[in-house]
Amino acid sequence: MTAMKQRPSFPAKMDAGAHPIAAKPRAVVPVAVARGHGMDSAAVRHNMVQKIAAQGVRDPLVLQAMGTVERHRFVDSALVNQAYEDTSLPIGLGQTISKPGVVSRMLELLRQGALGQSGKLGRVLEIGTGCGYQAAVLSLLADEVYSIERLRGLHDKARENLRTMRLHNLHLLFGDGMVGYAKGAPYAAIIAAAGGEAVPQAWIDQLAVGGRLVAPVATGHGAAGSQSLMVLDKTAQGIRHTVLEAVLFVPLKSGVA
Repeated sequence: MTAMKQRPSFPAKMDAGAHPIAAKPRAVVPVAVARGHGMDSAAVRHNMVQKIAAQGVRDPLVLQAMGTVERHRFVDSALVNQAYEDTSLPIGLGQTISKPGVVSRMLELLRQGALGQSGKLGRVLEIGTGCGYQAAVLSLLADEVYSIERLRGLHDKARENLRTMRLHNLHLLFGDGMVGYAKGAPYAAIIAAAGGEAVPQAWIDQLAVGGRLVAPVATGHGAAGSQSLMVLDKTAQGIRHTVLEAVLFVPLKSGVA
């Protein structure tokens, strides 16, 4: 995979729909020592990271980010005891927070194909903010993150969940993810948390040459509604697709609600 030669300069003015979460970054703290009790302790996150590593995720920065972000703060209080299990959980409006194992797998795939000069992902577009969990993890791995959500209720929930984290490089957008966000393009990486029949052309157009896109897509075999993880690399020679393992995501939809 050819790395990006130069990360494009970030626009000086934000669009009216883009909201920086805060002004100061929070340091990334490795989860090395398990201390404390309950959901706030490093021990529960450390155990989750060990399970993720056992599934085959090896990228140390992905594992560190997964161990840093407190997943229980992004789920409803009634489900908090399941926050660090490798399971998807409902977050309202028919949507879910993805399994930690799937989140880390997709982020590792992004980093394998779209690293910038800083050793981080450059500018990233996330389709489907949901409750904000994956966006928070992404913010620790990328220089800039644009995350777009089509459901107003979830957009507002994500803003509330992320408010106290003070993530200076994360910008939330309310809008139609199917059309991406052209004002921030080109992107070094694009990741989607919903699966459609095909990757929208707008995403491909907004992906930089040398960039990588990871998204679930519907497959033409197996049970109805089946999906697979797809990696799309945009090279100077053209587009290269790689279809990987079966996954299950909510359907990709257009418009806002």
